[in-house]
Amino acid sequence: MKTYRNLYPQVYDFENLYRAYRKARRGKRGRAEVARFEARVEDELFRLQAELRNETYQPGRYRHFYIYEPKKRKISAAPFRDRVVHHALVAVIEPIFERRFIFDSYACRVGKGTHRALARCTEFVRQYRYVLQCDVAKFFPTIDHAILLAILGRTIADRQVMNLCAKIVASGAGVLDSERELHWFPGDDLFAPLRPQGLPIGNLTSQFWANVYLNELDQYIKRQLKCRAYVRYADDLLLFHNDKAVLHAWLADLRAVAANRLRLLLHPAKCHVFPTATGVPFLGFRHFAAYRRLKRPAVVRFRRRLRRMQAGYAAGTISFTQIGDSIRSWCAHAAHGSTYRLRNQLLRQAVFRPAIQA
Repeated sequence: MKTYRNLYPQVYDFENLYRAYRKARRGKRGRAEVARFEARVEDELFRLQAELRNETYQPGRYRHFYIYEPKKRKISAAPFRDRVVHHALVAVIEPIFERRFIFDSYACRVGKGTHRALARCTEFVRQYRYVLQCDVAKFFPTIDHAILLAILGRTIADRQVMNLCAKIVASGAGVLDSERELHWFPGDDLFAPLRPQGLPIGNLTSQFWANVYLNELDQYIKRQLKCRAYVRYADDLLLFHNDKAVLHAWLADLRAVAANRLRLLLHPAKCHVFPTATGVPFLGFRHFAAYRRLKRPAVVRFRRRLRRMQAGYAAGTISFTQIGDSIRSWCAHAAHGSTYRLRNQLLRQAVFRPAIQA
């Protein structure tokens, strides 16, 4: 396997840092933290460059909050200057790993994304009789730091880049401890579950490293199991075959490989084999050979969003332009399924009345 050296000067190159700053600020220029950085952008970037060059850079403290749709998740936001470093690092090392990823991994990759994953899933539903659906239990909270760094180190032979990766990985230690349960894998001693684990949800590096981590499983599925029809989006996996006995055997193999190589637990209640004719739930849709249906929870969430926007418009806290942008965005996503009548029904019921002026 080819390894890469002399990457670190590319990370702290001023042009790279400036491009990273522009990417990190995208969509966030109205925030006070970003505005302060932008007001002294040259000084801030030169300071970051010096810290990186001298290897004195240290990540700051995370700001934590929760989101509740589609389910409760703890989001950990790094300080803005740290996000600039994340973009600078990923810009250098991501192309190296991108060439090693399989074609059918769709999360957080340029030219991939949700809608292409939907199309690929439907393509396989039309070709195969059965599917194995797998989900990694508590994926981000249980990513093992030592295993992740070992995977990165097999390709990156630059000590300084690996030290920076280790600092960023270590900065997330303990952030998601409340989100995971203790689990012992075969051969573990009493203290094994206390190994440093977890990547903060919200970091660009976390999204990228999640793909690096699960690429180990991707390669096993493609090279060892010889699965020709496989789709992965983040930690949701679909394997297709015409023989369900083969899929059951693959599930047993995947449980063992995930546990022994990656210290990951496949969800005991969310991994199962079933006929594709009954519909394959994936990324908010249920996929059939001839059409897709939007799953009911997605419709319920949009109804709730409409009610919140109606209340906000009546209170004067949200503009009609913002409402239009939000509705068009959801409709564009829902249009990837057979939802024409559903969209019309929902929008006919939504009436927006402005606040009554006294």
